[in-house]
Amino acid sequence: MIEEIRIGSLGVIDASALELGPGLTVITGETGAGKTMIVTALGLLLGGRADTGAVRTGAKTARVEGVVTVSDVRGLAEAVEQAGGVVEDDRVVLARNVSAEGRSRAFVGGASVPVATLSDVAQPLVAVHGQSDQHRLLQARAQREALDRFGAAKLAKAASAYAALHERLESVEAELVEVVATARERAREADLLRFGLEEVEAVSPEPGEDAVLAAEESRLGFADTLRAAAETAREALSSEQEAPDALATTSAARLALDGVREHDAEAGDLADRLAEVTYLLSDVAADVASYASRIDTDPTRLASVSERRAALTALTRKYGDTVDEVLAWAKESSARLLDLDSTDERISTLKAERETLRAGLATAGGALSQVRQDAARRLAKLVSQELTLLAMPDAQLTVAVTQTEAEPAEGRRAPLRVGDRWLRYAAHGIDEVELLLAANTGSEPRPLGKGASGGELSRVMLAIEVALAGTSPVPTFVFDEVDAGVGGAAAVEVGRRLAQLAQTAQVLVVTHLPQVAAYADRHVVVEKSSDGSVTSSGLTVLDDAARERELSRMLAGLTDSDTALAHARELLDVAQSARGRR
Repeated sequence: MIEEIRIGSLGVIDASALELGPGLTVITGETGAGKTMIVTALGLLLGGRADTGAVRTGAKTARVEGVVTVSDVRGLAEAVEQAGGVVEDDRVVLARNVSAEGRSRAFVGGASVPVATLSDVAQPLVAVHGQSDQHRLLQARAQREALDRFGAAKLAKAASAYAALHERLESVEAELVEVVATARERAREADLLRFGLEEVEAVSPEPGEDAVLAAEESRLGFADTLRAAAETAREALSSEQEAPDALATTSAARLALDGVREHDAEAGDLADRLAEVTYLLSDVAADVASYASRIDTDPTRLASVSERRAALTALTRKYGDTVDEVLAWAKESSARLLDLDSTDERISTLKAERETLRAGLATAGGALSQVRQDAARRLAKLVSQELTLLAMPDAQLTVAVTQTEAEPAEGRRAPLRVGDRWLRYAAHGIDEVELLLAANTGSEPRPLGKGASGGELSRVMLAIEVALAGTSPVPTFVFDEVDAGVGGAAAVEVGRRLAQLAQTAQVLVVTHLPQVAAYADRHVVVEKSSDGSVTSSGLTVLDDAARERELSRMLAGLTDSDTALAHARELLDVAQSARGRR
């Protein structure tokens, strides 16, 4: 529920605050006073599109704030916290700033958020019904959506099951079209992959083989140089020509220090270390000699390695920088080739799945249609009862749920066989929904836009909105002059019906009808004033005496007419009596 609305620099409203409560609140005022600014302000709080033209002339920014109770909507407190806002005493402040330059900022519980987040948080709070909704409900799509909303959870479940199958069918049919259309390209791709895999298989590379062969080729190509270097090193370490070598020199150094060990312990330690060096040199000399003996010139092996490397290089030029990358390409290409080679099988599989999905979709479509027809009968009955309360006792609303038959066909989006009929289908089902009105006894039901006068259409739309409001979980309903074109006894019934709706929800009504305003729990007037250069409007909650004067103005355009005041008091008495408040 909305507890308070604060408006600053919006349209003709300079600065004003409106405290709200449960029940029916009506907002009245002279033409041009700014009544619709209340609805505009609510639209901004709901994350609606910002119009810089609504910023008051001379002001830099328009601001709207709303204090709402979070306990009325399940999950609202969590949504506020997820947005970074704060809930205090079961209340949260929503705000929207719109600058004259076009910038817009939104706030939830004190946290600055994107406008889309404000919309997500606030949308479950308020349902706004205005004259634009009347025109919208003349459209076939809006009529179907209204019926689906009225059908509540049962219809939503059936619609969800149908939508899931429809989405999968669309995906399968799109893939089938793509696979069939690209079969030739897929065949060419398969031939190229097969040729490449045959090349790789013919060479049969091993992981890391290119690096191993490169090292071996280098070693074989420089065998003489390596052997000469190894012989030179061996001779320097341990000479066979009785020339000075490292082992002899080190041994002589060890013997010299070992001879004076008894005179200085440090000399002995150095001698021991030289002994270790001697052992190491001896091992290294043996290893170098062994290495030199293993090096051999093998032209045949060198040619074989070079040839193998050339074969590997031919692969790496086409399929990867290294042998490992070539092997990875071969693995991926093998999987792709399996997929390409199974094109015919894939087409058969997709066709089979398509038929299964079409059968399932036909069943789901029939089930959805049945639920829609049940909801249509209930909605028609409820709206017809509402019309009786709105002084149209002979009017009957029919919610027609029909299907379009088509000739059997093949291919994408071909008609569905539902029972013994071939029917067109769409994402929303197999049904077309149309609201028909028989305004008088014996008259044929006709589409809404053709079967009702302006006043009748307003009452029909109000009846539909009230019927739909009963299925809506939102705690607050706003009606913006939906009573346009209604007068006399019908206007009294409009007020009575809105008052009944307000027994279970918070209802705000912008109206020009005194018969409707008389039923209010709270009457707010938008008053316009001018200092000669600037026009301003403010919001005032009326007491009983002021309500009589405002109703008098609405009735006769006069506030001091005794006759008008008497009529206003009579309206209030009738309304209070109807509400059980004598």
